[in-house]
Amino acid sequence: METIFLSVEPSVAEISIKGNLEQFLIVLSVSLSVATISRIFSWFRQIPYTLLLVIVGLGLAFVDIRLVTLSPELILEIFLPPLLFEAAWNIRWRSLKDSLFPVSLFAIVGVVISVVGVAFPLSYFTDMSLATALLVGASLSATDPVSVVALFRELGASKRLTIIMEGESLFNDGVAVVAFLLLVDIPLGNGEFGISTIMIRFLTFVGIGLGIGSLIGFGISYLTQRFDLPLVEQSLTLVSAYGTYLITEELGGSGVIGVVTVGIILGNFGSRIGMNPRTRLLVSEFWDFLAFFVNSIVFLLIGDQINFASLRNNFDLIIVAIASVLITRAIVIFGLGNLSNLVSKTKTNLREQTVLWWGGLRGSVSIAVALSVPVVLTGRQEIITTVFGVVLFTLLVQGLSTKWLLSTLNLIGDQPLRQEYSELLARKVAMNRVLDYLNNNELASEIDPEYYRYQQGLVKGQLQNIEDKIDKMQQVNDDLRALTMEQLNEQLLDIEADTYAEFIRAGKLNENLSPVLQEIIAKAGDT
Repeated sequence: METIFLSVEPSVAEISIKGNLEQFLIVLSVSLSVATISRIFSWFRQIPYTLLLVIVGLGLAFVDIRLVTLSPELILEIFLPPLLFEAAWNIRWRSLKDSLFPVSLFAIVGVVISVVGVAFPLSYFTDMSLATALLVGASLSATDPVSVVALFRELGASKRLTIIMEGESLFNDGVAVVAFLLLVDIPLGNGEFGISTIMIRFLTFVGIGLGIGSLIGFGISYLTQRFDLPLVEQSLTLVSAYGTYLITEELGGSGVIGVVTVGIILGNFGSRIGMNPRTRLLVSEFWDFLAFFVNSIVFLLIGDQINFASLRNNFDLIIVAIASVLITRAIVIFGLGNLSNLVSKTKTNLREQTVLWWGGLRGSVSIAVALSVPVVLTGRQEIITTVFGVVLFTLLVQGLSTKWLLSTLNLIGDQPLRQEYSELLARKVAMNRVLDYLNNNELASEIDPEYYRYQQGLVKGQLQNIEDKIDKMQQVNDDLRALTMEQLNEQLLDIEADTYAEFIRAGKLNENLSPVLQEIIAKAGDT
């Protein structure tokens, strides 16, 4: 009997692995099909890609096709670290530093206002208990503006607006998760409402996250100085994202804060002193792909997990929660935003505050937090349904109308024009380098002179065409000349910083740099 049992067990495991692989391939195929269709048909390009995935997922849920079971562990441990790391890697510290005060207000004080502002109306206007309503408030206090930030960049909204929204999202995810962990024991009878106890636990969560993230971030930064192996350095960033999350959670800290910290350090410091420009580009492209890949799966599954019957049965809870979220978001953005304007150098006007208010979408983090509510807790299904309903509203109603709002408030910038101009400048530099190579090529004597002159003439013609286009664009828009000077300053700073980093990697400079050199490297990382 024992022999028979042992022979059957591997077969069951193989069937399970095969089933999971098939499910994964189905999800991936649907996601990539949506991505392809959205690029082929111009009408679909009007809808942000992630929102289109949610709509397709809703369609699948409506006909009761469930692609896969969405567990909190799947989002929190597999999907969340790369999404957080990619955003932190790409955010520039100098820009974030300039907006740190409003970002901190929104991410810390704003989360407290959101939790309380959602919880009390739910407990007052519905039958939901206050302890349960606090969990709904904590789940919905994390913003997830993936679609909105992508839209900002595409349409050329101000860089400050993008930084504030992205920075708030990065940090309030961690604060929201910590708030949830502090509150989840209360309805189970295990928690305390003491302010001092909550503050100590909060500082512990955040402190461990910051400490582990900093330790791993700076450790890998100095480690990558010792070698120049692009694929190894790329793999180290992947290990650091998942490793930081798991280690921090294991030690009782906030894995979200840990991943954000290590991402900011590696993206702004480690990539500058430990990676050459080619490796930095390789790593950035890798994380761009991974973020696209993960977002494609997550947003499709969000729509696919909707239970329409449960939404109908809890319609009153969802309506109260939506109204509460919008009102508390207005208090946070307009109230704290104006307070920040009085203190901070970074100012946000009324139009920008309006977009920040309406663009505060809820997404994967809110759903993951809601799904992590213990099964034994009474009202767990109400929490999940309410959160799903609010997430659905913010993604479909707010997300789809943000482009119209940006246009109405005249916040669409000249990003397409600046991008075209930047590409022309890059082509001019490239063509000049090609021409220099042709003029100084040692093998010129070995090549047919007629063919050589033809190639030189071809490059000169392309170069003249590019210069004509640049002149025309400068005549139409004088501001583009300032962009040329900005790019020159950035190139000069990059050359200087890369030289110091090269000396460090070669062992000609000690890694303990003087404050002057550290400032130059930091500035180069900000550009």
